[in-house]
Amino acid sequence: MFNKIIKRGHRKVVKSDVDYGYAAEGRSSGNVSTSNVVVNHASRGGAPPPQQQTASAAEPARPPLGTIENLPMFRDVVVLERQSLFLRKVKICCFQFDFSDTLKMVREKEIKRQTLVELVDFIQSGSTKITESNQEELIRMISLNIFRCLPPASHENTASEKVEAEEDDPYLEPSWPHLQLVYELLLRYVVSSDTDTKVAKRYIDNAFVLRLLDLFDSEDPREREYLKTILHRIYGKFMVHRPFIRKAINNIFYRFIYETGKHSGIGELLEILGSIINGFALPMKEEHKVFLVRALIPLHKPKPIAIYHQQLSYCITQFVEKDYKLADTVIRGLLKYWPVTNSQKEVLFLGELEEVLDATQAVEFQHCVVPLFRQIARCLNSSHFQVAERALFLWNNEHIFGLIAQNRNVILPIIFEALEKNIQSHWNRAVHGLTVNVRKMFLELDGDLFEECRRQYIERRAKSRELEEKRETIWQRLAVQGG
Repeated sequence: MFNKIIKRGHRKVVKSDVDYGYAAEGRSSGNVSTSNVVVNHASRGGAPPPQQQTASAAEPARPPLGTIENLPMFRDVVVLERQSLFLRKVKICCFQFDFSDTLKMVREKEIKRQTLVELVDFIQSGSTKITESNQEELIRMISLNIFRCLPPASHENTASEKVEAEEDDPYLEPSWPHLQLVYELLLRYVVSSDTDTKVAKRYIDNAFVLRLLDLFDSEDPREREYLKTILHRIYGKFMVHRPFIRKAINNIFYRFIYETGKHSGIGELLEILGSIINGFALPMKEEHKVFLVRALIPLHKPKPIAIYHQQLSYCITQFVEKDYKLADTVIRGLLKYWPVTNSQKEVLFLGELEEVLDATQAVEFQHCVVPLFRQIARCLNSSHFQVAERALFLWNNEHIFGLIAQNRNVILPIIFEALEKNIQSHWNRAVHGLTVNVRKMFLELDGDLFEECRRQYIERRAKSRELEEKRETIWQRLAVQGG
């Protein structure tokens, strides 16, 4: 009970404070609602890597009361003085505040917020190009603000008692009124046409990108949304970082799949990859195919797949649409990780399978048709009606039905018994009706094949009954002898 009380104290948020969006490119960055959520931070994650000088500078300064003063606005000073004023404003934003106490240093917090708004507007306006030294200080200030220990994640709760449903609300970062503006500032810096990549890559280097990726484990969905947008823009603008970003995301996936099984930002990382995969040139590089086999397909294994399955399915389908020869690899990968006891997960798999099959060519379909329809036959007989129903919906897809029709000589003998079992004994009326329709399709496609499958089915049933009768007779004889 004590653990539950502590957990609730860390994670209770006000519904009205939830803001899932991030500032759009054309929106004024000053329209930011402040949050009065009280959250006590605890340490999560390791220490920052020593190789990042700008991001791992000295511990952020906490200003003595009254040391932060309002500075003039950029428009109120001559152009020659704006660079020095920019630097002074950046240094003000290096100060850190305790947001667990909403009544503490209210004036100083508001000055910093207003200063961040001015910096965002200054960069967005493009009126004056920022000097290299000021760019370095800007990235240092951003690093001091965003690179921090994340609070304990909900999945780190070790209490034996179940967490109540209300505690499943997303965690909201209490410093978001400032943090959002810092992220907006970084985004504007990255996308600005005045930002020279040759200069900026000195400060937005591999170590900076790596720490940015670490923040994807934040439980605040607003922060992850900003990170997704920023990393995508970095990937697009800094070509030198592209192989490193892909490799770093791979490593996050490996750790998630094979070690932790817990990560808050898998869905957002997959969204970024969806755009990256869409831009792959043909013929596809071998490293991309290795990524599909070693990282994407195994992402079907973790339990929380429902959280990111939509994004994962999109990435997988993109591969098949890019290179139809990968369909066999993908389908066999799905069969390898097919759930045994989780019906809701099976429904997800069947939905993804339909998308993959919709992009599959006849030659690749023939390579995997036998193991594929053995699994579909098991789904047809599932006692969970959603699984059986979703499997039967495959016949409603025109492209898939065409593939099935071309390979009916192989498919019908595999699934005929499953169809007959459903018609004879499935408890759900909808499943029964859909099965009748599928059975009728095969009968109309090839009556001779259908009759041959029915004859073989009747023979197998007769042999099965005969064996059962013999077994029963033997047991009765043994019972008599034992008596």
